[in-house]
Amino acid sequence: MKAIIVGGGIGGLTTALMLRARGIDCELFEQADAIRELGVGINTLPHAIRELAQLGLLDRLDEVAIRTYELFYLTRRGQEVWHETRGVEAGHDVPQFSIHRGRLQSVIHQAVTQRLGPDKVHTGCRLGAFTQDEGGVTAYFFDRSGAHVHTVRGDVLIGADGIHSKVRQTLFPNEGAPCWNGLMLWRGATDWPVFLTGRSMIIAGGLTAKAVIYPIAEGSSPATRLTNWAVLVRIGDANTTPPRREDWSRLGKADELMPHVNGFSIPQVDFAAMVRATPEFWEYPCCDRDPLPYWSSGRVTLLGDAAHPMYPVGSNGASQAILDARALADALARSEHPRQALMAYEQKRLPMTADIVASNRRGGPEGVIDAVEQLAPQGFTDINTILNYEAREAIVRGYASRAGFAARMVTRQAS
Repeated sequence: MKAIIVGGGIGGLTTALMLRARGIDCELFEQADAIRELGVGINTLPHAIRELAQLGLLDRLDEVAIRTYELFYLTRRGQEVWHETRGVEAGHDVPQFSIHRGRLQSVIHQAVTQRLGPDKVHTGCRLGAFTQDEGGVTAYFFDRSGAHVHTVRGDVLIGADGIHSKVRQTLFPNEGAPCWNGLMLWRGATDWPVFLTGRSMIIAGGLTAKAVIYPIAEGSSPATRLTNWAVLVRIGDANTTPPRREDWSRLGKADELMPHVNGFSIPQVDFAAMVRATPEFWEYPCCDRDPLPYWSSGRVTLLGDAAHPMYPVGSNGASQAILDARALADALARSEHPRQALMAYEQKRLPMTADIVASNRRGGPEGVIDAVEQLAPQGFTDINTILNYEAREAIVRGYASRAGFAARMVTRQAS
């Protein structure tokens, strides 16, 4: 069996490693001219890290990432709504990693190159079209100038080509543009003094206005960390056309962002100073897509953001792509026919990810902050008189179970 993978992001690269581990041949095609360390910080949850650890990548990830120790949910005023430990400290057998997206991608890419060989990874190859018949699928790739560069034959084609997936567009030509919920996301990273444990994550505010802060790598000195920050603010109405294209190539403007940043009070860190100290940052209209009725058509299927783009809530996007890769590789290894494998993969993964997409639209686990801010917009003296511990736990734990990373968790009630 041979698989054609379209897309060299985290999902596509992990799929290549998973297939290689099961003795399945594959080739990967990426439209960018090179697979570079782009982006800023993300969190990769234990259920996904467990899959990467089984691929032998845990030590390498430890070299370039931060093991997340704890997570705080705060209101925009800085009052604590929820606090819990994460990763190993929360009872998992592997950590949660806070990591630069490009470094995570690079670790997986290096492993793919070493294990499959550099001739199995092709860059500068944009998918133009594909056809399939009873015997297999044929894909046609072109360079940026439109010149044909590769024709590839395989048993299956896997579309791991992101929110603007050409494979998805071919399967669903009338779907239209991604859905915008009116939120704009700004993200950056800068070298910053250690706060709290040096492995702590803070999320302040709900879906209307949110700030996220966490370290993603060692800093320029023992007293600093490369620290990721994000600001998510509603600037428009849902279901309207987003003001910018949904990609990470647009630099943000400080005069547009700082009025929003100044609306947060975060006792643990000088957030406004952190943002001002960041030389450059990026903006992104916060988009997803409605869940599909199916992912697979014949010998073709979707994976990761091509299958289920979701709002950046709950630290789950990249993690779900990694879980997709494991499920698809297992199905292909077990099944007698590729069509049977793709159907089994879809039946396992589509309902769960559709549920997460819907949950993220409602705020995911961070919806506990929205609930408290709606009940006590001016703040509170005792949070348990606003929303008791059991009600807050139900929101946070319910999402963990839905997303598949619930474990014995050690928490303490907010004081």
